[in-house]
Amino acid sequence: MLGMRFKKAILTLAAVLLYLAASLARAQESPQESSSKPSDAPTPSAKPGKDDRKKNKDGATKSAPEQPAWDPLRAEKDLEVGQYYMRKGDVDAAIDRFLDATLAKPGYAIPFRFLGEAQEKKGLKKQAIKSYQRYLDLYPHAEDREKIQKRIDKLYKETGKQKN
Repeated sequence: MLGMRFKKAILTLAAVLLYLAASLARAQESPQESSSKPSDAPTPSAKPGKDDRKKNKDGATKSAPEQPAWDPLRAEKDLEVGQYYMRKGDVDAAIDRFLDATLAKPGYAIPFRFLGEAQEKKGLKKQAIKSYQRYLDLYPHAEDREKIQKRIDKLYKETGKQKN
């Protein structure tokens, strides 16, 4: 009689464990959402900003999920890819990647230096001045401060703009 109760308890325990495992598997496959919020509603973080990428003519970014505002790893990757584009001679793509890096990690000075170089190479002198100046503002004790300041002064002379 004791053996029969033991077998029954083991079977009951096994059934409970199987039920829990199946519930856990279902929960991991499809996370449940609140029924009061439709699934196609915009997320609260999807706010229109001044960088709406109006220049982008294709619809690829419309269906892509919004990237997080603060993502240091993405900023580093954007820098690497931007430098690759600069080596290949695709300055426009490099500028886009450097801009993405400044958005992913706003207080990071290095993307602004690379952005300034790309803008200067493209002939966007006023934007290059702003990027270089932002680099120096964020990194006031930069080793290349004098070199960057000379570039800024040269760009001011070329644009005919008076330095503040």
